[in-house]
Amino acid sequence: MKKAPTIRDVASAAGVSVSVVSRVLNPESGPVAPAKRDMVLRVIEDLGYRPRAAARELSVGHAPTVGLVVADLANPFFAQLADRIVWEARSHGVQVVVMTTQEDPHLEADSLDTLLDRSVGGVIATPTGANVEKWARLQSLGVNVVFVDRTIPELADVDVVSIENVDSARRATEYMLGLGHTRIGLITGPVSTSTGRSRIQGYQAAHDSCSVTVDPQLIRDVPFRGDGGGDAVGSLLALPDRPTGIIVANTAQVQSAVRRLVQTGTRIPNDLSVIVFDDSPWTELTSPPLSIIRQPIGMLALHSLELVLGRMQGKLPDGQRTIEVKADFVPRNSCSPVVLTPTR
Repeated sequence: MKKAPTIRDVASAAGVSVSVVSRVLNPESGPVAPAKRDMVLRVIEDLGYRPRAAARELSVGHAPTVGLVVADLANPFFAQLADRIVWEARSHGVQVVVMTTQEDPHLEADSLDTLLDRSVGGVIATPTGANVEKWARLQSLGVNVVFVDRTIPELADVDVVSIENVDSARRATEYMLGLGHTRIGLITGPVSTSTGRSRIQGYQAAHDSCSVTVDPQLIRDVPFRGDGGGDAVGSLLALPDRPTGIIVANTAQVQSAVRRLVQTGTRIPNDLSVIVFDDSPWTELTSPPLSIIRQPIGMLALHSLELVLGRMQGKLPDGQRTIEVKADFVPRNSCSPVVLTPTR
């Protein structure tokens, strides 16, 4: 990783003393000739220098600061994840700056600029999948980055914490296949995200292991925001050869999907077996209770914070780390064996 420029690097490139650079950065500390000030500001921009407030905090005993960039706080999964990370950080004496991107790459880019200005020592994030250059620049400036729940293929050197997405989707699909379902709908996140791709991969792997051909019409990748889950349910139920089971692997769209099933009068599991990726209390209160993939949010938060603090404190060896946490499959009464219609 490229070493972040220091105040001495700025002074050397601008041909001035460190004290002059310091006065430019802190105008109240003393005057600087306009020409020198302009020169220093140009060098700061060219070098991408950022005053390391995080390092100063550690040196004077103040609480270090970590940035937390979450995709969507309206999504219960990310809301719980943010809450647990803040809780874990507090127990370590770490301050957290929480920002949300609302799944918008432009908002994500603005968030990264803001965190650079705040000079955080590390960032935990669920990336949108865009802004590769900005993420790389953040790293090049010495900011430690940990991705949680999602990855960006172009940034293979970033530490990652996630559930075993392929395995989770595979187990859910194999369970339905074991009940005799051969037409299983899958509603997952956008294929532009690593979670969306991985859960499709697990779904396909389960079909392969059971020698069942996958019908591409049964796969719906929908946005995390909006009502895509309900729309996907509607289109799946409208198929001439409709599915006998559905797996909602897009956490943000679970409520939308289930709401559409209720609105259409679909009986679970008589008409349709259902498994959802969710860990909300309400899934156990429905009638019947929904079978779920329970994501270990507490473990995701703990590992993410330990990784970023370990990097900030220089306690971890070089080299990218990936931590995958096993999710629990909790079967309930929303799935039943396929009832074959007798032929005449």
